[in-house]
Amino acid sequence: MMCKRDQDPDTEHETGVMDAAFTSLLEDSVEELYERAPCGYLSTLMDGTIAKINTTLLDWLGLSRDQVVGRIRFADLLTVGGKLYHETHFAPMLQMKGEVSGIALDLKIAAKKRMPVLVTSKVKTSDDGEPLLIRTTVFDARERRAYETELLRGRQAAEEAHRQAEADRKRLQEALAVLQQSLLPAALPEVPGVEAASYYHTASPDLLGGDFYDLFPLGDGRWAFFLGDVCGKGPQAAAVTSLTRYTLRAAALHNPDPVTVLSTLNTVLHERYTSGETRYCTAIFGLLHPHPVDGKADVHWASGGHPSALIQHADGTADYLPTTGGLLIGVLPHAPFVTARAQLHPGDTLLLYTDGLTEARTGPQRELYGEDALRNFTEAQPAAGPKALVTALTGLLAGFGDGLDDDTALLALGVPAPLPIAPANDDQT
Repeated sequence: MMCKRDQDPDTEHETGVMDAAFTSLLEDSVEELYERAPCGYLSTLMDGTIAKINTTLLDWLGLSRDQVVGRIRFADLLTVGGKLYHETHFAPMLQMKGEVSGIALDLKIAAKKRMPVLVTSKVKTSDDGEPLLIRTTVFDARERRAYETELLRGRQAAEEAHRQAEADRKRLQEALAVLQQSLLPAALPEVPGVEAASYYHTASPDLLGGDFYDLFPLGDGRWAFFLGDVCGKGPQAAAVTSLTRYTLRAAALHNPDPVTVLSTLNTVLHERYTSGETRYCTAIFGLLHPHPVDGKADVHWASGGHPSALIQHADGTADYLPTTGGLLIGVLPHAPFVTARAQLHPGDTLLLYTDGLTEARTGPQRELYGEDALRNFTEAQPAAGPKALVTALTGLLAGFGDGLDDDTALLALGVPAPLPIAPANDDQT
């Protein structure tokens, strides 16, 4: 039986190499460790004059020992900015605390280049606490500086990209706002014997809305008006809106009958979009015939799938004028439309609106605002005319907050109530 195993030749060779490396490490002198350390070492007098410096740091500087020891101060090895920082911050902190660690500075090295370093200094004192000299360690920070520079460059690039994106977004919003305004009248015209008011709420400045309205003269004492909502948002919806407004105005000048006008629009939209993605809208088109003499106005309109108009009476009541049964415009080649008529008396206001108002979400349960709530709100407002009603509704829309996530258009037409006549004052003597 063998008492000692035979060792593999490869194992014996590896063991010998490790032993030789360990022996070499043990034979490395302290002086060699100091001179060829992977960092710079130097010792200075308290005034900064260099008394001792290792070979590693001399190689970085491109200087000989005779050019440095006893001839220059540590601050002289630094760049102008580093020297200023050393004199105003580094040296005072070292004197006050006795140690300063990890300060980033730049050395002046060979070929008039600069080398980023991290400097740590500590004051050596005597047994009775008197300062004797300053020991300083200098670490090469070029790789770290390159990494920090790359990070800074990346951050600056990201910030610049963000600024550019914000600028592009702002320009886009401005362009969209201009385009949106081109789809709406700049201001409503003055109609003799009638007061008119409108409002448009844009749900998002980044998207073009599809709501539209207009009021324009027909030349025979009558006025045409319309309000509607195109399906969708964005450039495609804007294109449909532009086509719809142009068609309604052109058709009204040819034959202003409300059903005929909506039928013309239905034909145009259906033929234009029959081969691609279906585009449609809801709309009310009507005729307004004021009678300034008797202070009344006749209104006749047709609806294609649009929410019913609401009338606020002078006595404070409010009622819907139903136009149920009208079909969406542009879906079928031939669509039925429903008509309605009304006579506005002094103090009456006819309100047209898009479904962004009634479909707003309210309350903790995010319930639809609804037509009943709109009628109740209208009845709660004084019958002070279209401008007052639209102002009140504008405040209502603002109160919905993020519950109002759709564009909303309002158009109100009414006959002003007569101004109250102040009682005559009889002078008494």
